[in-house]
Amino acid sequence: MTPALPEPLVAAARTLRSTPLATLFERDRDRARRLTLAWNDWRIDLSRERLTPEVLGGLADHARASGLPRWIEAMFAGEKVNVSESRAVLHPALRDPGRSPLSVDGTDARAALRGARDRSAAWAARIHDGAARGATGAPIRHVLHLGIGGSDLGPRLVVDALRRPGAPGPGVTFVANVDPAALARALAPLDAASTLVVIASKSFGTQETRENAKAVIRWLDAALPGTRPVACQVLAATARPDLARACGLPEDAILPMHDGVGGRFSLWSSVGVTIAAVLGREAHLALLDGAHAMDRHFRETPFETNLPVALALAGLWNASALEHRQRIVVPYAEALALLPAYLQQLSLESNGKRVTRDGEPVAGRTAPALWGGVGTDGQHAFFQWLHQGTDQVPVEFIVPALPAGDDRDRHALLVANALAQAQALALGRPAAAIEAELASTGLSGAALARAAAVRACPGDRPSTTILVPRIDAATLGALLALYEHRNFVEGILWGVNPFDQFGVELGKILAAPIAGALAGGRPLPADCDPSTRALVDHVAALMRR
Repeated sequence: MTPALPEPLVAAARTLRSTPLATLFERDRDRARRLTLAWNDWRIDLSRERLTPEVLGGLADHARASGLPRWIEAMFAGEKVNVSESRAVLHPALRDPGRSPLSVDGTDARAALRGARDRSAAWAARIHDGAARGATGAPIRHVLHLGIGGSDLGPRLVVDALRRPGAPGPGVTFVANVDPAALARALAPLDAASTLVVIASKSFGTQETRENAKAVIRWLDAALPGTRPVACQVLAATARPDLARACGLPEDAILPMHDGVGGRFSLWSSVGVTIAAVLGREAHLALLDGAHAMDRHFRETPFETNLPVALALAGLWNASALEHRQRIVVPYAEALALLPAYLQQLSLESNGKRVTRDGEPVAGRTAPALWGGVGTDGQHAFFQWLHQGTDQVPVEFIVPALPAGDDRDRHALLVANALAQAQALALGRPAAAIEAELASTGLSGAALARAAAVRACPGDRPSTTILVPRIDAATLGALLALYEHRNFVEGILWGVNPFDQFGVELGKILAAPIAGALAGGRPLPADCDPSTRALVDHVAALMRR
């Protein structure tokens, strides 16, 4: 059982809750330096969080007492740290270029992973270079990627972040939603003869992906009669090759996944064939290398200067000690516009748990709600709520220091906005200062006080700034690995298993009889609740019209 926070940290939290951030800076003039972590050209500034260097050190001691060093080594050693499913956790091994054996269940998992990576790389190279051909002999010009959750969000984020206009490689479209409109929109502009389909599903049974795949194969067959396009225009990235073969896919079009790779980490697996096919081998390898560099930093660096650990300790502090129930991520980079959604799935599917690894109720709360949006757009949406609302919500700013192109002036404005927002959240603007300014306009008395009150920003809102050098493949790989490991540490310290997701399954189980009632007229189960029964009856009646 993971120990609760020790009493000195609990006492520190009580004190810090009522201590203004400005006061913390006044008491420690060296606070910004002491709470900034450096790695290569990265900087992570925790000085605007409601903690002190001493608290951070105490949290690191707590992590050691909770057995975190052993958990980290166990994960990298291929031990079964996914305890509820009795599986190893192998996504770090997928980006490790080393060739030393990694024993899992008596076999060398690293050799198997390397073989799967080589097969995916060969397919990706043929697609990227224009050598792949469809059933009619037409060259493949477009990739249609079908997945959901991590098998969609991961590759979609990477491609969206790194693809440049006019770059070589095929076009790409991602479809996750089982809503027929999503697939219809995706297929409308595509040429069936030059489209290759990637079915990304570890189980090859995920309902949304399975039904979309069936519809796409019907579309290919109808558009290309007599050619059997499934034999050369469909790839499957899956841990169930038997099910892929049953759908008619040839052996060389099945790209295996290992059981030790969870769906939300699958972009590093054969699911990444879409990334490599669209972006090319060089960018894909740089992505893997960047993630591996962060893996090594995480595994080898003392906790006090370890970026994923320090972020996790600050997250644990905010959620468990200070009881913040939300967390907002704001990347100041259009390339990272999909990052908040990706991290939402990573965090909440991993650590949205109420039961520990041992099957006991957790003590306290686990993962806070996570959401966000790209800066500067968010400044004209939810930042009003951040600055003047009734809730204090920790914000994570992710800021590239260097521009993606040549426009340094506008990039400087972008960075300035990010730094200014962090400053404004922390320090605010008191009503007294605003009154002094407004008095010169002739306002006085109650009118002056009212005008100042509605303009005042209380400040004292916590934030972390993650400053990265630039948005490129290596940086993105390291950033995604940073958050993966942060997530892992938080899960271990909350005592939960961050690698299972049984809560995802219940709704899918219940959906099957409801779908049967709506589409096939079959009766609902006798124990179906009255609300669901009434809604099904109404929808069915509308569908019969």
